[in-house]
Parts: sequence; C-alpha cells; structure tokens
Amino acid sequence: MSLHTDMIRTKIVFLVLPRVHLLDLSGAIQVFLEAKDLGAPIELEYCSIGDEIISSADLPMGKLKHFRQMELGPDDFLFVPGSEVDFLVSKKMTSQRELILWVQHIHEIGAYVCSICSGAFFLALTGILNGRKCTTHWKRTAELQRRFPSIHVLEDILFTEDQKIFTSAGVTAGVDLALHILTKLTNEKLSYQVARELVVYLRRSGAGSQQSIFMQYRNHIHSGIHKAQDYVHENIRRRVTLEQLADKACMSPRNLTRIFKRETGITVNEYTNLIRKEMLREFMKNPEMNRKQMAKECGLSSERHVIRLLNSF
Repeated sequence: MSLHTDMIRTKIVFLVLPRVHLLDLSGAIQVFLEAKDLGAPIELEYCSIGDEIISSADLPMGKLKHFRQMELGPDDFLFVPGSEVDFLVSKKMTSQRELILWVQHIHEIGAYVCSICSGAFFLALTGILNGRKCTTHWKRTAELQRRFPSIHVLEDILFTEDQKIFTSAGVTAGVDLALHILTKLTNEKLSYQVARELVVYLRRSGAGSQQSIFMQYRNHIHSGIHKAQDYVHENIRRRVTLEQLADKACMSPRNLTRIFKRETGITVNEYTNLIRKEMLREFMKNPEMNRKQMAKECGLSSERHVIRLLNSF
C-alpha cells in the first residue's frame, strides 16, 4: 500500500467509545490533521455507540454519529483509541453485538482496523485478533493475554501489523503508529513534515529497528543543528552552501561542521546525500518519472549523479 496525493481520498474513522483516553484519541488525530493540511488525501470522521461520550478525564464530548451511519470501503481505516479497561470488558460492551458484527464486517471487506493502547481489548472482544499478534499498554499486556488466550500479545513493542490489523502500545505510541500509517499512505517526506510540526524528531518503528532517514539523526536537542537540517530538507532542489547553513544555525561554518558531526554522527554532506537518496528511492516507485526529473527534484546536476548516488553507501 503506497498511495500518492493525487489518488482517491482515504477515509479514517475514529470509533470513540465511552471513557476514552484523550491522548490516545487526540495524538493520532493530530497526525492526520497535520497531514491533511499539507495536502494528504485524507478524510476524518468520528462515530460512537450513541451515548453521550464522557472521557476518562470526565470531559464531556457530547454525542457523535452512530457507527451505523459510517460507510467504509476497502483500504479505509477504522481506529479504536483506548478507553478504561474496566469499561471495555464490562457487560455493556460485551453485549454490544451489533457493534461487534459491524467491526467484523469492516475488517472482512478489506478495511484496516487499528487500536491504540487499551483499544486492543475491544478488538480482541470482536474476535478479529484471534491467532494474530497484537500489543497494548505495557501494564495491560498480561491481562490482555489472560482474558483472550487465542491472541498473541507481544510485549516491549511500539506497534504491530498483522493482516490489515494494527495495534499500538500505550498513549504516545499511537502517534508512532499514525506516522507509520501516514508513511504508507503518502511518503517518508510528508511524515517527516508532520513529525516536525508535532516536534517529534525521531519516528520510532514498530520493532525499533529501521528508521526513516527523514527522522534519523534528529535525536538531539541542538536547535541550531535542527534549523540547519530543516533548511537542507526545504531546499534540497537547489545547491545549499555551508555558509547558508551556518547562517541559519547562527554559527560559523567551522563550528557548524564540527557540531553537526558531533550531534548527528555524520557530516553535513553525508546527511544531504542520505536525504537525496531517500527521495530517489521514493521516485523510483513512480514509473512515469525519469532520471532527469529525479535529478532536478533532488538538486543533482545530471542523471549520472542519480545513478551514482543510488549505488552509493
């Protein structure tokens, strides 16, 4: 799944259950709102079970559309943010037969179903997690496994993906999951832009392994180097001098060279080329884009430089 911004809009529906945790809900929503503002083809909607919604912080949220009013298609997304576990396993929820069947149907038609934090308890209740790997907040993993022995609960992991079902660990891991999904819907560069808006400088992957180049080398707190890195991203189509970067970082070129290497572990030139290489990998997925166009978009002087950069490192 790798969508581009000129393709059909993807619907992302949040099923907001009573006693919802506000950060579970708002963190993921903000990722997609920022992406939408940047041109991502995303449509956001919200639904519930018909009750007046009051969050776990006792903040009233009023009534939302009933889930029966929601229409999702293949490759749309249904998100279930976490709520108080005592409510999710209560008789009121276990007796929600119509809702359970609706979620099962959403998954059967090919839509993606996602949970944040304790939302995994509700997905487990629907049965769609049976035989699949999943995760939840570290305090609740043992309880989730005990209550639903047919699922495979993973610990010490930020999020999982198994046959169009995503689950994330607690609270801010929902932001990581949303950024991961946003990358699949658009590209790494847009995810970087959103993460920057949210001041999330290092997007973590589900297993904590491979990282996006747009997010790597930013796990430091030096504001001057962050400004230099931002300037590289924003001006990748043209030649950027060391003097320009030093001016943005409010330091001398010599200091910039030294401090950039100290904070990131690589040189300015290496960093710039890694960004270009990542962009080229994205461009290679587009059969209508030739190497001359790629060179122009990446600030390279010729097609030969494109080939050389793709074969480097």
